[in-house]
Amino acid sequence: MDRPNVDTDAIIPKQFLKSIKRSGFGPNLFDEWRYLDHGEPGQDCKDRPLNPDFELNQPRYKDGTILLARENFGCGSSREHAVWALEDYGIRVIIAPSFADIFFSNSSKNGILTIQLDEQLVEKLFHQVEATPGYKLTVDLPEQSILLPDGEVLHFEIDSFKKHCLIEGLDDIGLTLQHTDEIKAYEARRREQTPWLFS
Repeated sequence: MDRPNVDTDAIIPKQFLKSIKRSGFGPNLFDEWRYLDHGEPGQDCKDRPLNPDFELNQPRYKDGTILLARENFGCGSSREHAVWALEDYGIRVIIAPSFADIFFSNSSKNGILTIQLDEQLVEKLFHQVEATPGYKLTVDLPEQSILLPDGEVLHFEIDSFKKHCLIEGLDDIGLTLQHTDEIKAYEARRREQTPWLFS
């Protein structure tokens, strides 16, 4: 996605924010850029006219799971729906020189790996993608590496806690449920100590 400052309203327009479910947003990802008509909630997107100039509509990028982007990706409002839409579409990794802070945080909490690379490296990747049909990257999260088609390996940094959560598939609820036994023991103690709270 060769454009800077892609904001959350472009990622998932405001009219689709009525649902609080985490699924079903993929068909409306980048709705105003992706389709030639105006989309509405509940509308079947299968027969909507696609914008042939939009990146994700080009056959070479069909079924891609890595999104290469420019600086300040995910800026704008803090809507978590933007990450839900990307994840529902099938995006698993976003590579960019920089991300908006809240979007960056929301991504890892919802299973999307955001990789921040130097702007010159991102520029190099854009040139290679443009010049090479069928270009593929392989991202290895445990090794914190990106394998390029020519065999070159790029390394990236990630917070160890975020890395653990992404590898284990843990969100905030999943992290809490890892302490189920301790929570039950605490609740049992509270029942004994303050039975009047439970009557």
